[in-house]
Amino acid sequence: MTNNISLVVDDSSVAGGLHVAALRWSARLLVATSWIGGAVFAAYIVVFFGGVAVGGAGERWNESLPGLYDASAPMAIGAIGAHFVAGAVLLLLGPIQLIGGVRRSVPRLHRWLGRVYVVSAGLAGLGGLVFILVKGTVGGRVMDVGFGLYGALMVLCASMAFVDARAGRYEQHRAWAIRLFALTVGSWLYRMEYGTWFLLAGGLGTGRGFTGWFDMVMAFFFYVPNLVIAEYFIRSRRKERGALVNLGSAGLLLAASVFVMAVTWIFTNGAWGRRMASGLLETPF
Repeated sequence: MTNNISLVVDDSSVAGGLHVAALRWSARLLVATSWIGGAVFAAYIVVFFGGVAVGGAGERWNESLPGLYDASAPMAIGAIGAHFVAGAVLLLLGPIQLIGGVRRSVPRLHRWLGRVYVVSAGLAGLGGLVFILVKGTVGGRVMDVGFGLYGALMVLCASMAFVDARAGRYEQHRAWAIRLFALTVGSWLYRMEYGTWFLLAGGLGTGRGFTGWFDMVMAFFFYVPNLVIAEYFIRSRRKERGALVNLGSAGLLLAASVFVMAVTWIFTNGAWGRRMASGLLETPF
């Protein structure tokens, strides 16, 4: 869950010392691995979900999550489709927006990408909320509440990031942007955490129709801890950290990088890779 911390480490906030260099380079490594993992997942969304939809086989969306595609509910299909497309944009743009060097050296690019990012976040959140209101989630009321709150928080954070940027309140804007990014990586983490749980625990606590105790925990766990970590980072940015804290943080970031690389490879070599290949075959171009 520490991946959202790495993307907000600003080069200007670190200076001299081995422990500071360790933190800086471990953060950069996690930026790279998270971006690659997010880009792979974004490609999976576009190629598989987009490919089978264009090829007239939208019912194959249900291979990823039961109940996503229902021909009798076109509004729900459109809403979740918008959610997917916007989510792919968020995964690709998020790291760029939170890198201090880009903000400082190319401010115009940061502003324009920020507009795209905020609109995409709002669209992703609203698309998910419309889908829940029209059709409901496969997991029932607990999942409806968990995912509905997730969508509402995305819309809130996107709106506040935009409002504060327009008002010139850049410190508050940056805080809302960090919270927003912590939320946007949730959809990616949801799948990675589920996959890791099945590898380690064999799916213990999961039930038919996502009604097991683990399923109910995951309805909130894929984004609530992210927000807690983001909030801790926002509040600690103003405080000076000692060598021990920096080295401990660097170790956590390095471990997170290894985790992201391993799970991304496992998913790409498994379900994501096979579905992307089949999505390309379905595309009539």
